[in-house]
Amino acid sequence: MSVIAIVGMPGSGKTTVGRHLAKRLNLRFVDSDHEIERELGCSIKQYFELEGEQAFRDVEQRVIASLCQYPPHEGFDGTVLATGGGAVLRAENRRELRAGAWVVYLRSHPAELAKRLRFDKSRPLLQGGNAAKRLQDLFDQRDAYYKETAHFTADTGRPSVHMLVNTIAMQYEMRGLTQ
Repeated sequence: MSVIAIVGMPGSGKTTVGRHLAKRLNLRFVDSDHEIERELGCSIKQYFELEGEQAFRDVEQRVIASLCQYPPHEGFDGTVLATGGGAVLRAENRRELRAGAWVVYLRSHPAELAKRLRFDKSRPLLQGGNAAKRLQDLFDQRDAYYKETAHFTADTGRPSVHMLVNTIAMQYEMRGLTQ
């Protein structure tokens, strides 16, 4: 399998863990949010404000479908794909990710996320109001979707990034998914 996709709540460490995992496994790293912003020509926050969540999810769906089909690139055996926190909301994305990638769910508890994200102003769904409650609501809404999509779940509560990367890499290798 040439794509490892990482799903999870906003702030769960998808980008950080993804970058380190890609380096460890000699895979290319791609962040779906960066690819979406490149396609849109503006930030996700700006697009959300102008066009709304539904229009954003349409673009996200196209980008994820494309990224799950990524062929290996020169010098790399595959891709580690960090998805946006809401990528699993659409059934089409869940199916595409599950079929086209080995999916890792970085499971983080809302109270932990609230501490990490308390000063983050870039996430549109966490703006305005009680961010801790909003994170709990998002977790309640999305946890089952993350589990449905994932081939493997890693709890982010205690382990360091290095330990998470090692755990994920071992699971990937034990399943014989390396090239």
